[in-house]
Amino acid sequence: SAVHNLSNITDLSPLPDHILIELFLRTLRAGKLTERVLKLFIATGKDEVFSLIQALNIQVTVTPVLPTRALRPDLTSFMNEWRTIFSRFHLIIVKDPDLKEELKIPEGFNLDVYKKPDIDRVVGTSTSTIFSGYSCRYFGYLVSRKKYIISVDDDCYPAKDNKGILVDAVAQHITNLTTPATPFFFNTLYDPFTEGADFVRGYPFSLRSGVQCALSCGLWLNLADYDAPTQALKPEERNSRYVDAVLTVPARTLMPISGINIAFNREVIGPALLPSLRLGGEGKFRWETMEDIWSGMCVKVVCDHLGHGVKTGMPYVWRNDRGDAIASLRKEWEGVKLMEEVVPFFQSVRLSREAKTTEDCVAEVANVVKEQLGSKDPMFARAAKAMVDWVKLWKSVGSSTSSPGA
Repeated sequence: SAVHNLSNITDLSPLPDHILIELFLRTLRAGKLTERVLKLFIATGKDEVFSLIQALNIQVTVTPVLPTRALRPDLTSFMNEWRTIFSRFHLIIVKDPDLKEELKIPEGFNLDVYKKPDIDRVVGTSTSTIFSGYSCRYFGYLVSRKKYIISVDDDCYPAKDNKGILVDAVAQHITNLTTPATPFFFNTLYDPFTEGADFVRGYPFSLRSGVQCALSCGLWLNLADYDAPTQALKPEERNSRYVDAVLTVPARTLMPISGINIAFNREVIGPALLPSLRLGGEGKFRWETMEDIWSGMCVKVVCDHLGHGVKTGMPYVWRNDRGDAIASLRKEWEGVKLMEEVVPFFQSVRLSREAKTTEDCVAEVANVVKEQLGSKDPMFARAAKAMVDWVKLWKSVGSSTSSPGA
């Protein structure tokens, strides 16, 4: 009962030590150890709590990055729906440089808003164009200085689980990132580090410690992440299944990562989440873009090479209907065809032993893209250059970035 009502508790110091420790562990297993709750435990001043935090290397520092687009200047309903969750954290909101209207943001949040003048100041006017549309989220990734970043699209709202309880997407993402991943041997009982699960019979003990989880890919209810052709054929189909599970994606297995609802360890794989592949006539809707799918292929190759894990499943968000699939078919068809070449390419990529950092890995992938795909389509050559430029930008911006201040 206490685990589920921690948001209403203001003082834990009267609890006996053994009950306090048990509550801490159960809170951690339930995915509810938020920054506020962690501070609540620290405020008890108990040495046992500090020892446990140190032993588990717990660091709950989060920056949700919330991109806004040309079709949504009014964030009032979005922010208010997320208020109970997002009000606990510092937020970065990046305004699409192509958006002319002023943003409407309700009060009561700790946030920085980056607009086109701020983007120009940080990266220069010649570079700022890469952050238009959905790609504005990447500027948030670039300027954040937090270890963990949560990214949620502004057409998504908090979901409810099978019991009707509001899902704390931030807490679940942090649980995914702060517990090990198991990419080298598949566990048929889902994530063995979640409450009520463990390693199944036959799982090698030498692999049970797992590896660092670098990327958490959440899912969503209502509008599924179909491409335009599929959505056009199934206009009424909706995803209503809430599956209470988290999986580690096996090594050497690709997946179409979407920026709709993800979290990642910026210190570990930040530079691999990048804007690079642009379709010739891409639009402003999710299915009219391919940049996050390309970015996802890249980051998965990097994670596999460096020995990091990627999880998918919970947390869920509720995604509203957006756009016209029929109208988007022409814009996206080019990307649908490209995937028949992109997937086999990334499946074949093997990086050298010299690639020991994420920046090294991205640079090597870019070189292979240029060599193997560049001659087939100028779009790939531009993507390779954009990847190299992104690594340089990531290094140059470094820790010198300051908040917009206004």
